[in-house]
Amino acid sequence: MKKTVLITGATSGFGKAMALKFATAGYNLILNGRRKERLEELIENIHTTYGVSAIALPFDVRDKNAVNEAIQQLSLQIHQVDILINNAGLAAGMAPIDGGDTQDWDVMIDTNVKGLLYTTHAVLPLLKKSDAAHIINIGSTAGKQAYPNGNVYCATKFAVDALSKCMRIDLLPYGIKVTSINPGMAETEFSIVRFKGDKERAAKIYDGVHPLYAEDVAEVAFYCATLPPHVCINDLTMTCTAQADAIHIHRKQV
Repeated sequence: MKKTVLITGATSGFGKAMALKFATAGYNLILNGRRKERLEELIENIHTTYGVSAIALPFDVRDKNAVNEAIQQLSLQIHQVDILINNAGLAAGMAPIDGGDTQDWDVMIDTNVKGLLYTTHAVLPLLKKSDAAHIINIGSTAGKQAYPNGNVYCATKFAVDALSKCMRIDLLPYGIKVTSINPGMAETEFSIVRFKGDKERAAKIYDGVHPLYAEDVAEVAFYCATLPPHVCINDLTMTCTAQADAIHIHRKQV
């Protein structure tokens, strides 16, 4: 029986790469994203290329009512979800705490923490119907080590780290695996979003470094999801070779 995976934030970056990776392996997909046109384009591509079932769920994870309504409608179409990947997340701005934009703080907290909680809470009844349920939360090295001007973004990813640990404990009686994957420097839309579309500033983040790519994270997520039933990766931190942690990066001189 084909497994079904639900991925949030699937229209770009890690989410899109994971959608394509699981589609390649024949999984049925439920893909969430705020950008409806991008989502529909991805769904059409998956249908055409891989011939697997793919359902679009265009909602904003920050909107609790929208999350609940979408998952309630989904439960009328499918019996269970086997894998939930909480990928939707972002960094907004990079400033010291006294110079931060409080609207950026709200966006990060509402997306990275509350959005993850809303989605997990809504999907859990469908996960509990699976004999091999698995939740994968996409964290960050920023959730392992604070860095200058990271403040609120780091705080949200530290929260994801703590929530993943608590979910693992709370869901033990149901046999639900919980995995936290914490990527380091990865070249996606992440920095462009963080710097409000300033592509030049975003590109400088990767100067002198061969960073991770979205496909690398997708490979690791797929690996974690396809281990034997008795094996659970609880916590996994991955970086490019040039990066040791959230702060220590070796840049080659160009």
